[in-house]
Amino acid sequence: MEQLPHLLVEGMLISAFALKAYRGYIFLRGEYIEAAVNLRRAIAEATEAGLLGKNIMGTGFDFELFVHTGAGRYICGEETALINSLEGRRANPRSKPPFPATSGAWGKPTCVNNVETLCNVPAILANGVEWYQNISKSKDAGTKLMGFSGRVKNPGLWELYLYLPFGTTAREILEDYAGGMRDGLKFKAWQPGGAGTDFLTEAHLDLPMEFESIGKAGSRLGTALAMAVDHEINMVSLVRNLEEFFARESCGWCTPCRDGLPWSVKILRALERGEGQPGDIETLEQLCRFLGPGKTFCAHAPGAVEPLQSAIKYFREEFEAGIKQPFSKQYPFD
Repeated sequence: MEQLPHLLVEGMLISAFALKAYRGYIFLRGEYIEAAVNLRRAIAEATEAGLLGKNIMGTGFDFELFVHTGAGRYICGEETALINSLEGRRANPRSKPPFPATSGAWGKPTCVNNVETLCNVPAILANGVEWYQNISKSKDAGTKLMGFSGRVKNPGLWELYLYLPFGTTAREILEDYAGGMRDGLKFKAWQPGGAGTDFLTEAHLDLPMEFESIGKAGSRLGTALAMAVDHEINMVSLVRNLEEFFARESCGWCTPCRDGLPWSVKILRALERGEGQPGDIETLEQLCRFLGPGKTFCAHAPGAVEPLQSAIKYFREEFEAGIKQPFSKQYPFD
């Protein structure tokens, strides 16, 4: 969006023609100032060239494209919350059905797609479906943007195409492209697809970065923006930080998410201070079940508890270390 804005404009134009859509919106966080400026410039240039607007190139096809910046709410990653925000409403998820494809923005059929998906459209149209399917070395067709963050030597983002085809292992990306862990740090755990995905261990690094393999390991590929955790990081503190973010970003629409996530934060803070109570870990596990798939209005809470449940699964001893030991019944003055 910042460096190749016309690629997104072209992808949306092609998609709109296929869908017979007459209006499109690019929804961005308000913090993405450079992306918004460049996209608006690209839209103006395409309009001046006769590629957007009324009767495009004399075909009788009309398509207008706009950039809309939101207030930076994480919940707008949920498509119906995004649509509500676009309409000027509070960014709460909607009840489904009806789905956006039937009744979306302003009650009209609406197709909501990620930028990455739309940016693939021009290349697929130019080279064909078979070409796109054969790019990868796994059954996940096409290309994918993948990254590694954390205390690695070369954090970054790479497209899995000629250099890193779909199916490349996480270890290859971590060591060959992210440069491995910084000097003096040992690898401990990682999240394959962003903050709302389950932690995996070093034993899972040799898995190919593809949807099925990561899913079978107990996590999700998600955004494919992996985070490496080193041995100096306490998992209780890390998860507490993540859960604070998710609790803050909850829209507050449903009770399990609105009350459950702050409750988990309260317990994690106590464990972090070494003031946890017996039964706290079991309470956290119960919260993970109560906030799981199908228990809340949208997928925010189920994603929020994935790092918590997996951290307890793989690093339970770090949570147990935060439980205050009860006083001995043997009193010295008896």
